Amino acid sequence: MRILNLLKIAYKAIVLNKLRTLLTMLGIIIGVASVIAMLAIGEGSKESIRSTISSMGSNMITIRPGEDVRGGVRQDASAMESLTLDDYYAIKEKAELLTYVSPLVDGGGQVINGSNNWPSTIYGVNPEYLDIKVVGLQSGSMFTDPEVKSASKVAVIGQTVVDNIFSDGTDPVGQMIRFNNIPFMVIGVLEEKGENTFGQDQDDVVIAPYTTVQKRILAIDHLNQIIASSISEEDAPNAVGEVTEILRAQHKLSATEDDDFYVRSMEELISTFSSTSEMLTILLVAVAGISLLIGGIGIMNIMYVSVKERTKEIGLRMAVGGKGSDILMQFLIEAILISITGGVLGVILGLGATVFIEKFLHWPTSVALYSIIISFAVCAVTGIFFGWYPARKASVLDPITALRYE
Repeated sequence: MRILNLLKIAYKAIVLNKLRTLLTMLGIIIGVASVIAMLAIGEGSKESIRSTISSMGSNMITIRPGEDVRGGVRQDASAMESLTLDDYYAIKEKAELLTYVSPLVDGGGQVINGSNNWPSTIYGVNPEYLDIKVVGLQSGSMFTDPEVKSASKVAVIGQTVVDNIFSDGTDPVGQMIRFNNIPFMVIGVLEEKGENTFGQDQDDVVIAPYTTVQKRILAIDHLNQIIASSISEEDAPNAVGEVTEILRAQHKLSATEDDDFYVRSMEELISTFSSTSEMLTILLVAVAGISLLIGGIGIMNIMYVSVKERTKEIGLRMAVGGKGSDILMQFLIEAILISITGGVLGVILGLGATVFIEKFLHWPTSVALYSIIISFAVCAVTGIFFGWYPARKASVLDPITALRYE
């Protein structure tokens, strides 16, 4: 009953000073809204990064040549020829945590069809490439292992290439194109995937048997990369270790020698981007949290003003038997009410801001329940922390001095 009476008194005090109360809440409202919106942007960006990278093949493992030092000069990894078909066969035969493995060679050039041409990249792979990259066919079919063995001049192309060299709407499947003047028959068109996390157009590709690209386009016998897919995303780290051991044995590296190759999983890439996103989110939330601190200071100042204005009221209550604890609770409840009400309005504003950001700015957002819980908890703590000291000052006033206060 005592708490109920104190709530009524605090409510009346707040209602009698609506504008001042609203201005006091403003820091809390903006702080809570900022925290919710910033956390939503941070969570949304992490989910977007994971989703985008997963669409490239979340289980994918990439093996690249490593750097080397020749004659005191460090060689670029792209210029190294340390990956061979023997490495591919060794991984294919010995790795138990991989489901698909494909060699990869690539090069740039012009794709030509009649009078139309387009600069693109050709990737030489095997039929397992589509399973590794998690991409399907929009039409036609993928080349087969016999076509790889015979170095057949067949290709599967992306939608960007289709749009630029078959701009008249002709069905590409069955048509002849040229890549750097080497003729290829188009046997399939890839499903559209759009841009990846790095802004690269995943549809601007020509895919052909790696044997064909090695012999007829690049004139090389080494591999630019080997790509593979682990059994599951959870097995990717172990698969990286397994591949590393196989390649070290294959390259006859001693225990003291560094790897002459790199093995990376998409999980590592996801972790790197997510940690960067988390650091940015923490920074943004820290900045937004300053608003909560300012709001708390505002509550303290207003409560001091309230104590000063109501000094006679405090003295009168004490003179008729009111206890210091009652006065403390009265002003503390008032501060908490202001803080919690500001928190509720801040949550509403924060959710509205999140919807606005997603609808009109087209940024990925994801509101986490914990951000709302944290905001309310911070509001309650702010009300108690910044309201306690003025309330304490009010509770220890001398009744006679308070009654004489002008």
